[in-house]
Amino acid sequence: MEPNVVLPFTSSLLSFVFALFLLDQWLERRKPYQLIWTIGMLWYGISAGTEFVGGAFGWSEPLYRAWYLTGAVWVAGWLGLGTMYLLGKTRFGYGAAASVLLAGLFTFLSWRRYEYPDSGISPYVYLAIGVVAALAIGVETYRAKGRWANVAGALIVAGTLVSIPMVVLAPLAEPGYALDPVTGIPSGELFPGYVRLLTPFFNITGGFALVLGALYSAYVFMPKRRVIRYDLGRDRGVARFLLNLAVAPVAIGVNFVASIPGAVAALLRGELNSRVPSTILLAIGGFVPSLTGSLARFGATEAFFLGELLGVVFLFAGFLVSIEVFREIRIPFTSIVLHTRRGAA
Repeated sequence: MEPNVVLPFTSSLLSFVFALFLLDQWLERRKPYQLIWTIGMLWYGISAGTEFVGGAFGWSEPLYRAWYLTGAVWVAGWLGLGTMYLLGKTRFGYGAAASVLLAGLFTFLSWRRYEYPDSGISPYVYLAIGVVAALAIGVETYRAKGRWANVAGALIVAGTLVSIPMVVLAPLAEPGYALDPVTGIPSGELFPGYVRLLTPFFNITGGFALVLGALYSAYVFMPKRRVIRYDLGRDRGVARFLLNLAVAPVAIGVNFVASIPGAVAALLRGELNSRVPSTILLAIGGFVPSLTGSLARFGATEAFFLGELLGVVFLFAGFLVSIEVFREIRIPFTSIVLHTRRGAA
């Protein structure tokens, strides 16, 4: 009953169950974001599964590489990409562009701060990719063709394919894995710098997109009080557009906070759109493991497995709450509907 065994086992099991729900949805509706989230939760389940196996039976080099590839690199990127596709026809593309830009910048700054050995030119490459991809996503969002999510998708898929040989072929010192000496939690310190820098690039891109996208979706569907107004219309000139684009993050944040009392009142009346509590739960589910994962990078590993479990619990709860997502309760992979939820479209 060691926490290093029980917590990752529970996280893995719940992740696979969640992935089955998502796959069942995709087979029914064929929405791209459902398939992408399915893949993301599969990575989540595999990663937590490697932690369970390592904690229960001992770590090995192949297990360590699988953990790093699926968990430290892929999970956040794919879950964030699912959110991007969900909001692909909205102006959240600007938020996605900011996420990618910050990923490139933080990856470069991480290298400058910690001077990971064997990084080579990779910090400059990650920074350049972040800048170019952010510009491409921003331009596609401005063009309003609904294609900006495809740019983000190409970035994540390409990064995933490139990361496989990078992680699999990276030289590792004996014994082929690294664990925290106190908590036994795995860390990526054995990998060379060019591999370790994959983690902030994927995690910041996906983590920011997941959390910010969830909060943006909640803002869209909640009754709003607009304290600060902005207009991202393209018909007022580039200078006016860029000014409003700079104001938008502040305006959305202030308006979101100002709208909370109205949203609470609507919830008590039973009139609040189910996407609001759903997406807030998703934001929490994305934030908690990102926080505990970041703390683990600085040596505070005690809450890592608990944060991982809470992350999947909140993510799953967010999807279950949403009437839009789970409008029918039915036997998975069948057409047998057990219950149609009130308020479903």
